[in-house]
Amino acid sequence: MNGTAKGGGLAPVEAAEPATEKAGATVAVRERRNTRTRSALCSALLALLEEEPFEQITIRDITDRAKVGYATFFRRYRDKDALLNDVAEREIRQLLAMTLPILYTVDSRASTQALCAYLWEHRKLWSALLTGGASATLKDEFIRQAETAAAEQGQDSWLPGNLGVVFSVAATIEILAWWLKQSDPPSVESMADILDQLVVTPSLAGNDRR
Repeated sequence: MNGTAKGGGLAPVEAAEPATEKAGATVAVRERRNTRTRSALCSALLALLEEEPFEQITIRDITDRAKVGYATFFRRYRDKDALLNDVAEREIRQLLAMTLPILYTVDSRASTQALCAYLWEHRKLWSALLTGGASATLKDEFIRQAETAAAEQGQDSWLPGNLGVVFSVAATIEILAWWLKQSDPPSVESMADILDQLVVTPSLAGNDRR
């Protein structure tokens, strides 16, 4: 019903905000909140992995560090392994961005050293990812992302199908995982040379056969 303005006239009635706009705004707010929660939890786990092994980290440790409610964690993740997998997806993309170009670069030695230096700088995280209980799943995810990235780059190979990418990435992962398990590990420079000799140089030689 219209209201009455001074002087007997009818006061204009403000148009109600469409329900769809309200719903859209609510969804946007929820998505921003979920993004902040995910980022806080991932960052908390990364920080904790720099301090202690994954097996010793509890969900309470993660939520306390992230300043997120304990129950909120379970609205996003089933358990801490699911959070680790989420973190791993992002870290794998970063490592692949460094790994794949090595197989096609002229200066492979410098590239492998940069890769090894990056891994060593984040060795606590990658030790958890590559040598912990979720390592098999993470290796599969690593290869899956590598196959996708190689297909997008349109790289050719004398090997059938995706065998070149699968072999090179799997070998790289195994070598790096071995390195992280050593009580007296070789230096970054030594590992870069090992990786170059065992994986990169043979791969580049194979590419020359095309």
